[in-house]
Amino acid sequence: MTLQIGDKAPDFTMPADGGGEVSLASLKGRPVVLYFYPRDDTPGCTTEACGFRDALPDFSKVDAAIVGVSRDTVAKHDKFKAKYELPFTLGSDESGAVTEAYGVWVEKSMYGRKSMGIERATYLIDGAGVIRGVWRKVKVKGHVDEVLAAVKLL
Repeated sequence: MTLQIGDKAPDFTMPADGGGEVSLASLKGRPVVLYFYPRDDTPGCTTEACGFRDALPDFSKVDAAIVGVSRDTVAKHDKFKAKYELPFTLGSDESGAVTEAYGVWVEKSMYGRKSMGIERATYLIDGAGVIRGVWRKVKVKGHVDEVLAAVKLL
């Protein structure tokens, strides 16, 4: 099943950096940029996270919440967040329930070897919990600007 624009976003609650938790229900009433990335502190993931960090003032002007999600542990998220001064929430989906619900846990192929992993993807969810933007197989360059432009249209 692939989530599409107009679908109700699957609800979630998961552990987050700093020992807290994050849920879609707790963000109701404001736009949510939910971005999935493979691993903390890898080149593409770091570039993407820092892009969202640097654009946070613009996202804040439209009251948008940014939540990054990977299957890394909360402890890894805490280190990643501190190292790059990331001012938004990182959700830890160790169980895989959220990545499965959003359809981003996929078979990948690298150098002829197949394995399961997170497809870099972003969902824009409006304040009522409806998906208003979907970006799959994200290329990091220019992505944050595309998402910001879409948020401004909500």
